[in-house]
Amino acid sequence: MVSQLITTSRTVVGITGNVISLSLFLSPLPTFVRIWKKGSVEQFSPVPYLATLINCMVWVVYGLPIVHPNSTLVVTINGTGTAIEVVYLALFLVFCHDKKKRVKVVLILLVHLIFTAALITLVLVVAHSTQRRSLLVGIIAILCNTMMYAAPLLIMKLVITTKSVEYMPFSLSLASFANGVAWTTYAFLPFDPFIAAPNGVGTLFSLAQLLLYATYYKSTKRIIAARQEAKMEMHMSEVVVNGDNNDPQKIYRAP
Repeated sequence: MVSQLITTSRTVVGITGNVISLSLFLSPLPTFVRIWKKGSVEQFSPVPYLATLINCMVWVVYGLPIVHPNSTLVVTINGTGTAIEVVYLALFLVFCHDKKKRVKVVLILLVHLIFTAALITLVLVVAHSTQRRSLLVGIIAILCNTMMYAAPLLIMKLVITTKSVEYMPFSLSLASFANGVAWTTYAFLPFDPFIAAPNGVGTLFSLAQLLLYATYYKSTKRIIAARQEAKMEMHMSEVVVNGDNNDPQKIYRAP
């Protein structure tokens, strides 16, 4: 009876985790809509998306029946995440005007593919039981998952330096926090250290991002408002310089 209850609870939490993870993967959509409209990636970093991609790819390997049986929910959501991150990175490459950065992203993507293929080969050749395969892939998955959650640390540094959260999307931070909580809970039904450890750490990282967002939200509004005001003043100055200086109305409107 208790075993059945645990199994049912695990399934429910796993489905919830899938839904939250999907919202995590889709949370950067507003960012990419902005990139699309402006035709530039601006100061947005590809690191979180590259880290999420390799994380999803490794977890797909971990959830395969030949590695860790009864992990269908792990495979489905991470397979979906892999596809979504590929689309994001493709858009990033299209709208990135820095040739060196584009080349770097492409090279990292190639490394991801080679690494995943090597991991699958190693698992099949070296480990001959699901227990050993789970251990091998699980250790690597912990590192990748922690890397995914730690990737925004670079952005957090930018936030502290500029006192602005403009380039740290709130939706991504909130979805990361909810995702960490859901999968940490899932990992205890029954206990799976390979899922619990990185998601527990990820929950703390995401909480730190939310605290930063709360700290610098008001200053961000002031910085954006000041920037827009400066642009407006510059535009008005150009009107005076390029217009008819004998027109008193135009001179009157100049700052």
